[in-house]
Amino acid sequence: MIKYLSLNLILRLAIWFLITADLSLANIIIGVSVCLLLPGRRPSKAALKDWFRAFGEVIKSVPQAYIEAFEIILKPHNYEDITMERVKPQRTPGLIFLDIFIITFTPKTIVLKYHQEGWYEVHWVRRRRPDS
Repeated sequence: MIKYLSLNLILRLAIWFLITADLSLANIIIGVSVCLLLPGRRPSKAALKDWFRAFGEVIKSVPQAYIEAFEIILKPHNYEDITMERVKPQRTPGLIFLDIFIITFTPKTIVLKYHQEGWYEVHWVRRRRPDS
């Protein structure tokens, strides 16, 4: 139980600091207060595995973002495309947020909309037309 609470608190604080981009003492106190006041529930072991898998995807997305940024700089990407991508099954709202974060973190893609039916609307910047 303690392990889950600390993992949950660390995740919420990390998101708080990413959003606010402020590490002042006042912001830390506010962030900890907000994180402790937010409701939460104990996840199943399968959900914890999904969280760790999602964190692995976040770690992998950092070098991918740099690679895509250099590709955009060095080679023109003149075409755009919007696709619908299926949300992975059994995703909690937190995991859906992380999926959207990972997709949007890379320079070539951004999630335009999340559809409650289980789809992401994703905008792509591409080097060639999708049909070629």
